[in-house]
Amino acid sequence: MMDHRSSGLLCHISSLPSPYGIGDLGPEAFLFVDLLHQAHQHYWQVLPLNPTDTALGNSPYSTYSAFAFNPLFISPDHLHKDGLLTSAELSACRVPSSAAVAFDEVYARKAQMLSLAYQALNDQSFLWRAFAGFCDSQAYWLDDHALFVVLKRRFGHVSWTDWPVGLRDRCPKDLKAAIADGADALRQEKFYQFLFYRQWTALQAYASLRGVGLIGDIPIYVNYDSVDVWREPGLFKLDENRRLTFVAGVPPDYFSRDGQRWGNPVYAWEHHIETGFAWWIKRLRHNLAFFNLVRIDHFRAFAQCWEIPASEPTAVRGSWCDVPGVGLFTAFQREFPDLPIIAEDLGIITPDVDALKERFGLPGMKVLLFAFHTEPAKSRDIPENYLPLSVVYTGTHDNNTIRGWYARDISLIEKKHMLAYCGREVPWQEINDVMIGLALRSPARLAVIPLQDVLGIGEEGRMNTPSTTDGNWLWRCLPGSFTPALASRLGAATVEAGR
Repeated sequence: MMDHRSSGLLCHISSLPSPYGIGDLGPEAFLFVDLLHQAHQHYWQVLPLNPTDTALGNSPYSTYSAFAFNPLFISPDHLHKDGLLTSAELSACRVPSSAAVAFDEVYARKAQMLSLAYQALNDQSFLWRAFAGFCDSQAYWLDDHALFVVLKRRFGHVSWTDWPVGLRDRCPKDLKAAIADGADALRQEKFYQFLFYRQWTALQAYASLRGVGLIGDIPIYVNYDSVDVWREPGLFKLDENRRLTFVAGVPPDYFSRDGQRWGNPVYAWEHHIETGFAWWIKRLRHNLAFFNLVRIDHFRAFAQCWEIPASEPTAVRGSWCDVPGVGLFTAFQREFPDLPIIAEDLGIITPDVDALKERFGLPGMKVLLFAFHTEPAKSRDIPENYLPLSVVYTGTHDNNTIRGWYARDISLIEKKHMLAYCGREVPWQEINDVMIGLALRSPARLAVIPLQDVLGIGEEGRMNTPSTTDGNWLWRCLPGSFTPALASRLGAATVEAGR
């Protein structure tokens, strides 16, 4: 998949302009594809497209379904075009323009919009056949997803572990009764997933025609309170009452005295081996139906993972546990010979992680913002040390923007090393162009630039600050910011760099 030098932009769907409070799969998404084509970009990378929740900080990496899509991204304009919203209903979806996602307002307005679209379904018979086909082809995840959402609503959004025992333990008689009782509500939830699927596949086809591939993102872990754990608890380390025994995280390090206790269930890898890694294969196949490449988050946990007893309040008393990564990726390779995967191998990486990545020919990640620490010549993130089979980013969704980093985060020693590397003083106004140029000219086969860096935005464009819960996942591109002139300028730099 990465057999030639190429480049792309990182921009989550939520960050696109739109008059509805959040980016969506509507006209601005298609315009963004056009601008990528004009800028000679070959890829558009997004963050995970799974459902988000205000209670979980609206993080795309924290979701109740590893297979479902986020209904917030459904375009009101396309629903209007399909006859599912009237002009007055479309106007009611509008939210005052802002540089930040208005999550509370968006959840409320999109819920009302989707309900109206469902009510209009009976008048649009041309959609029925497509909807029925979607329900049949996606039943392997869709049926349980819809039931999970409906039951969560019925029981006041408590965890599935606190549902009546028959439903908690998925007794066939209780499931059958719940399905019969909620037939219309189940169909409604399935319809929302169909709307996303319909709009995404249209965008996917358009991007393909314009020569733009799509890069997705798979979080390695799932949430405990998720349809995935409820449906197949044997895949995770739980006790006889389906309660957590161990949770995921990372150990203490220079940056965190207590480490990070994420709280996700860890995998019962013995069970995955017994099933031939069927769940993982299904998950990867599902994602590859919608993306040309996928980035897998926290790749190091496929070699060893940090397991923390669920009773521990911090990550200090965890331990490293071996993971059958070779077996898993051998199974992947049988199903997907090209292995169109980017390994997120950031942080402290041990030789076993590099060996796993190299054995299966997986590109790892390099981040230019990490390149200028105490010994740049030895840095894995300095361009001279890149292997061609790698992906360079100026920064990721977890970093400050280039200009934000240069104005606020860069240390004196980093700045000294960076200026020595560049061979000149670099004004604040030029730093993003300088770093983008380094990424484009680097040996890495693929270069990915966050849209904020192309636009030259400061720290107000930061997408996420790890280990914080407020003010994340909010940034949006204002209408008209990514201009054709800017796209042409990026395109010239891309061509000059041989991409």
